[in-house]
Amino acid sequence: MELVQIAQHADDLDRAADFYSALLQTEPTARFDPPGLLFFDLDGVRLLLDRNAPSSLIYLRVPNVHEVIERLGGLAEVVSHPHVIFRHEDDTLGPAGHDEWQAFLRDPEGNTVGLIAFQRP
Repeated sequence: MELVQIAQHADDLDRAADFYSALLQTEPTARFDPPGLLFFDLDGVRLLLDRNAPSSLIYLRVPNVHEVIERLGGLAEVVSHPHVIFRHEDDTLGPAGHDEWQAFLRDPEGNTVGLIAFQRP
């Protein structure tokens, strides 16, 4: 079994496209309006921004959470600033010998997005 698609609520597809294009550093792969659907490709998993979807909390792996927040500037509200949540001693939940950094943003549609980076201490 593999993950195929994640849906996230978006009232304004143009605003959502601007934010997720900046966050993901890629353009949408498809848009169908009506009915109000916008797609991005996340390495083979579709991110669907949909007017009728409920909000969900998605976590995206990024190289460096600090750099992503700086790059986004004022496009998103920082809900939780970058912080280390865990040091991985083994490979159970992340690469051994790495700190797991997380930060949380609120996108312009009101959804929370988690950012995760694995970095050596």
